[in-house]
Amino acid sequence: MAFSIGSTRRGGGGSWSQSILPSTNPKSKVPRKQRRRTVLKDFIFSNFFTIGIVLSLSLFILIIFKFGVPKPITSHFRTRSNRYRKPVNTKPVFFSDGKGGNYTLLAASVDITTKGLYDKIEFLDVDGGAWKQGWSVTYRGNEWDSEKLKIFVVPHSHNDPGWKLTVEEYYDRQSRHILDTIVETLQKDPRRKFIWEEMSYLERWWRDAPDEMKESFINLVKNGQLEIVGGGWVMNDEANSHYFAIIEQIAEGNMWLNDTIGFIPKNSWAIDPFGYSPTMAYLLRRMGFDNMLIQRAHYELKKELAWHKNLEYIWRQSWDAEETTDIFVHMMPFYSYDIPHTCGPEPAICCQFDFARMEGSAYESCPWGEQPVETTQENVQERALKLLDQYKKKSTLYRTNTLLVPLGDDFRYVNVEEADAQFINYQMLFDYINSNPSLNAEAKFGTLEDYFQTLRQEAERINYTAPGEIGSGLVEGFPSLSGDFFTYADRQQDYWSGYYVSRPFFKAVDRVLEQTLRATDMMVALLLGFCRRSQCEKLSMGFSYKLTAARRNLALFQHHDGVTGTAKDHVVMDYGTRMHTSLQDLQIFMSKAIEPLLGIRFEKLDQSPSQFEPTLVRSRYDAQPTHKVNSIREGTYETAVFFNPLEQTREEVVMVVVDNPDITVVDSNWSCVQSQISPELQHHNSSIFTGKHRLYWEVSVPAMGLEPYYLVNGFIGCDKARPAKMKVFSKSSPIKCPTPYTCIQIEADVAEIENQHQRLTFDVRYGLLRKISLKNSSPNIVNEEIGMYSSSGSGAYLFKPNGDAQPIIEEGGQLLISEGPLMQEVYSYPKTGWEEAPISHSTRLYNGESTVQGFVVEKEYHVELLGDDFDDRELIVRYKTDINSKKIFYSDLNGFQMSRRQTYDKIPLQGNYYPMPSLAFIQGSNGQRFSVHSRQSLGVASLKEGWLEIMLDRRLVRDDGRGLGQGVMDNRVMNVVFHITVEANISTIPNLASSSLPYSPSLFSHRAGSHLNYPLHAFIAKKAHELSVKPPPRSFSPLAAPLPCDLHIVNFKVPKPSKFLQQPPEGSRFALILHRQHWDYSYCRKGRSQCTNLADNPVNLFTTFKNITVTKAKATSLNLLHEDPEVMGFTDQFADVAQEGHVAISPMEIQAYKLEFRSQR
Repeated sequence: MAFSIGSTRRGGGGSWSQSILPSTNPKSKVPRKQRRRTVLKDFIFSNFFTIGIVLSLSLFILIIFKFGVPKPITSHFRTRSNRYRKPVNTKPVFFSDGKGGNYTLLAASVDITTKGLYDKIEFLDVDGGAWKQGWSVTYRGNEWDSEKLKIFVVPHSHNDPGWKLTVEEYYDRQSRHILDTIVETLQKDPRRKFIWEEMSYLERWWRDAPDEMKESFINLVKNGQLEIVGGGWVMNDEANSHYFAIIEQIAEGNMWLNDTIGFIPKNSWAIDPFGYSPTMAYLLRRMGFDNMLIQRAHYELKKELAWHKNLEYIWRQSWDAEETTDIFVHMMPFYSYDIPHTCGPEPAICCQFDFARMEGSAYESCPWGEQPVETTQENVQERALKLLDQYKKKSTLYRTNTLLVPLGDDFRYVNVEEADAQFINYQMLFDYINSNPSLNAEAKFGTLEDYFQTLRQEAERINYTAPGEIGSGLVEGFPSLSGDFFTYADRQQDYWSGYYVSRPFFKAVDRVLEQTLRATDMMVALLLGFCRRSQCEKLSMGFSYKLTAARRNLALFQHHDGVTGTAKDHVVMDYGTRMHTSLQDLQIFMSKAIEPLLGIRFEKLDQSPSQFEPTLVRSRYDAQPTHKVNSIREGTYETAVFFNPLEQTREEVVMVVVDNPDITVVDSNWSCVQSQISPELQHHNSSIFTGKHRLYWEVSVPAMGLEPYYLVNGFIGCDKARPAKMKVFSKSSPIKCPTPYTCIQIEADVAEIENQHQRLTFDVRYGLLRKISLKNSSPNIVNEEIGMYSSSGSGAYLFKPNGDAQPIIEEGGQLLISEGPLMQEVYSYPKTGWEEAPISHSTRLYNGESTVQGFVVEKEYHVELLGDDFDDRELIVRYKTDINSKKIFYSDLNGFQMSRRQTYDKIPLQGNYYPMPSLAFIQGSNGQRFSVHSRQSLGVASLKEGWLEIMLDRRLVRDDGRGLGQGVMDNRVMNVVFHITVEANISTIPNLASSSLPYSPSLFSHRAGSHLNYPLHAFIAKKAHELSVKPPPRSFSPLAAPLPCDLHIVNFKVPKPSKFLQQPPEGSRFALILHRQHWDYSYCRKGRSQCTNLADNPVNLFTTFKNITVTKAKATSLNLLHEDPEVMGFTDQFADVAQEGHVAISPMEIQAYKLEFRSQR
């Protein structure tokens, strides 16, 4: 059988000779130099040391005499072997801006790009025989004569924190027993090794384990028998997860590990995510990791890389011209990470060496026929030679003679008997191989650290660099690569693009939890930094347990079966309930923190209920949030408070729901604020109006600050909210106009709404957006289309449509337009082939002269893909623009960077779908750009010229054969919100259709994405107050000035709030993480919102905040555990500059700082 489908999920010692011991200084990277042979060879070799010393001293004296003493290096970056790096072409690519100046497109020089691989590969899926996706691997036999084969067999157990069972169910039934087994069996023989990845399970086990077991575990880690690899809370997904959440989940696991065991990982192990992102490589490098291992890449890419011995490479970011982001990567070559697919190219043979499958075991027997047998003195020679043959064949796919062989599978080593079966049988095989020098091989159990250290040692001694190869100064002898590994296909035309969209409701909840956690972290840090009262400390520290739980619940959902939407229904419920609980906890804390920060109240904060509550409330884990309805009786007012989690002052139109239209809005000084009311709408084919009202007004909230507004009933001196004017279209039934609005019928086939910046044109008959016209420019064709795929082969993982998507909107339906001074909206409940439409949608424009909000088109799709009418259907929205994009588009990776995408005819439709965590855009040769920003992760494609298509939801009856054992039928009612922008170049740039380099978002696009993904947090007072009692003016503005427009605060937090008072003030108890965004300044350089301050000039941390003094600033890694800049790829100068308080960040970089504050009050 070609593929293992049994227990494998989803389809599927003795010391080395002294001469090859790892160096005691692993950072020493002296490259081997090829020596020219001459007739004086013997003389030179016999006197080599003396000649070298004399020549070196002579050259040194000559350089000093001619050039003087060299100046210190000023670059902020350095690889660990910077002084030995080969010179490479590191010039960035320059283009004219059309106005006499230049702008740069950040560009790395590399040997391989994933775009280049896609261009080259024909994707023919040729049957390779025993190695079905490769070829018949052979070897000559003399490959190991001069450098013997060094085999590291790495035992492991892949423990999913939720998949078919919940994390707690897995822990009780399997994971705790596996950890017990590891500790017991490794102690039997010091030659035994093991690796462990998921801290979520280790922390859970640590709470239960007896002290002597914990001590044994620590000793095994210290003596190198047990290595923690990755060390994140989970092994995170890399397609849907946002970089904020990835940083959080790795830091949470790494910090717990360091605090508990005193170990910091430096090797990453990611065998199961369904495709890989360079964002992960970047974050790991900046966390101090040295090496990565990955597995699930497209089988055709693996074959191409293996053919050229490029499965091990240096992963470099596409923008990195200085090799500062380089990290070493090992890619596994075969179909799966199970034992049949890891020892060599022939799974039928490798399965015979999975001794846990021997007769009488609980595991499925080998599906290829021959079964494993116990190793004995009688059969050890035959068995060892058969295994070694596989090892040697596998080693020919790599450059070095150091070989990695994983030994494990999902939830393996569950008891001592199973573990002993593997360890004892393999040790006998190793002993035979090692005792026969003629085999030119030595095998032993190892960890990732053992493997990577030995490989690097070999690469120092032997030059493996291919002719003309750029490589890297980090580890010489390997190619450099840039790009990502999406979309993954494991066999035939089975592309894993379905999970980009599966369970989209919970993908949205994930992002809400992220931005709420980030806002709460900020509030905790602001309370402890600014308030400095015992009541504030009690409130924050008393909440620390729930804050930690929220961080871990968010981290847990980043697991590659969590945010992916690929778990069983009851597991999804468990994830959802955990996130819902944490959301409630965080909102309760934020509601309380408002009071001391605004100076409203300090006493008994940790004991009494909050005076405020959030305006958005969730009744249960799987329900859409609803707006609290505010009832304000005459002669009273209610307080609304807004928290701005961004680093710039924010001006935008906000909305709350009221039951009375006679409301006036005033600011904290009781000055009049213009406001508007519109009827609240709902998804219904006959009752569109709820009877409530949406109250709109524009707020201005300081950066990271709080600003109150008052909603008043009966205030003399200010105008009441102005009712919107209504226009209606309905062929099926008349729409009754609600009070106090006036409604007129739409007679034309075309309708328009507009603000100061743009005009939108709609087809009234279908209720769809047709054109976006920027003021003083020609219209941009949009031609919105809503359609469905019929997909009998799709499942939670796979997208396998039966042909193209078909439009579902028919002529008719209902259209409602509301126009007011602050907001204009077109609402469409369309006619479809079903009595209840599966979708309705709103399109909004907001007024604002220089606000971000004024330049975006807000699209909100209400999706109800419920009931068997929609079985095996996948719902999409498609924008069919007139941009000549050449079927090239750009989508983001993890909300951090862009990737260039191209639609290939040689791969099927589903292979041309890509992840879209937050942004996708298409661009024409004239510089016209059409962008869609999303606040949740979805899937995106551009199947024809000028098209941009986004999948909204999917409902699938069948399992897709990847182990889950069910379809995706638990759809929830949900809203998907996009912010659409149309931009035009202010200068001409060349057509880069042939380039693999991605364009960057414009500065405005960055800001639009931030406003969508980090919304204002709105709170409303629980009790109304009499108008006769007016509060004093209040506001909270912690920054001395807004930060530059292209400098984003990833997070500002107290990493260990429960230990805040236990840590000395000089201990740098606060953490600030900053990201400098790279933007395409061939577009508006002020971000359409009067940006004047950019991060070209350093920011001084010591003067960033007001009313408190930053007394200490220390650069640190992104997991907050390393202060040696070299570990992160920086120079010592980086740390020196940080200590002086200066933040000088290159575009694209994320940098972390530990801070300490002293209040000036």
